[in-house]
Amino acid sequence: MKILSVNCGSSSLKFQMYEMPNKDVLISGRFERIGVGNSFYSINIKGEKKQIDVELNNHAEAVKYLVDELLENKIVESLEEIKGVGHRIVQGADAFDKSVVITDSVLNKIDELSSLAPLHNPAAIIGINAFKEYIPNATPVAVFDTAFHQTMDEVEYMYALPYEWYTKFGVRKYGAHGTSHKYITNVMNDYYKTNKKLIICHVGNGASITAVKDGKCIDTSMGFTPNAGLMMGSRCGDIDASIIPYMMDKANLNSKDIDKAINKESGLLGISTHSDFRDVSKGVRENDSRCILAYNMYIKRIVDYIAKYYVELEGADAIIFTAGVLENTPKPRFDIMNKLSCLGVIPDIEANEVIGEFKKITKEDSKIDCFIVPTDEELMISIDTYELVK
Repeated sequence: MKILSVNCGSSSLKFQMYEMPNKDVLISGRFERIGVGNSFYSINIKGEKKQIDVELNNHAEAVKYLVDELLENKIVESLEEIKGVGHRIVQGADAFDKSVVITDSVLNKIDELSSLAPLHNPAAIIGINAFKEYIPNATPVAVFDTAFHQTMDEVEYMYALPYEWYTKFGVRKYGAHGTSHKYITNVMNDYYKTNKKLIICHVGNGASITAVKDGKCIDTSMGFTPNAGLMMGSRCGDIDASIIPYMMDKANLNSKDIDKAINKESGLLGISTHSDFRDVSKGVRENDSRCILAYNMYIKRIVDYIAKYYVELEGADAIIFTAGVLENTPKPRFDIMNKLSCLGVIPDIEANEVIGEFKKITKEDSKIDCFIVPTDEELMISIDTYELVK
């Protein structure tokens, strides 16, 4: 069965098609700069890559090019072969605790929740409608980044704010990256052949850590929005909330100015002037004091959350490093493990040099196992879609 996994951003569309249940990747790619000029798309078929410059005014045009590529490259002989299209939805709030087939009522609810993810949910709706137009016989499925975190108890997801903010406006912790955290949980439970207590560190440009027990999320670092928790590429993470009205008064800023500052001008970027971890790492090697400060703050906050969740879980069987930064960079993994030596973590220095592949990177006498586990959100989307379609 052919299943298409789709991730629509405000100006992008990322896709991957699988033959299920074998999980074979037939084609993958992404469309960039949709509606903003100088647009292009790239596709990868069995290791052969190509990039095409093309004017893309909207997501529907991108879907049309994608459909043409599927047919021209004989990925499918007919669009009827595509049985499901799985869409990544960033915000499902507490309305969805699992992936669902997209009906009109589901689509309306995703739209209602757009105020909680204004850059993502509206783009996803555009993508859903475009694929329904061009591949009408495929079952559309919504896979929510927030669904995996809906197993948290209210003591974890509630904020110590006026209770009416929760009942009237939905102010609570929702988390994010749930599709990735669910995928990693499944991989590790398959590895151990049983449920284990896991601390999953999904650290890329965006970053979150999740505590998992009995295969379920019990707590996660992102909150009402993806800004909470860890220091990220350009997001500040946890701060004293009173800084916001203070800076609004002192610098004559409005709410949009603040939102821009804490989401797009903070984190690694705010401290070092670099949002890309690779650039920060280069600065560290060159003894740039602000890059060193940013790096040390970044590592400290990751360690802080691991320690917090270690206590919350009453111990941990494994710590997982995944996503762009921690899958591909040995130094921060080693520094994190080294700072956790008081918990009995013993790094395997040679094993830790591996990049981008599944690997245990602690010694046999380490009290907690640490692993590199490449995440695959597109595959998780495809698995959920396949299960609903079949």
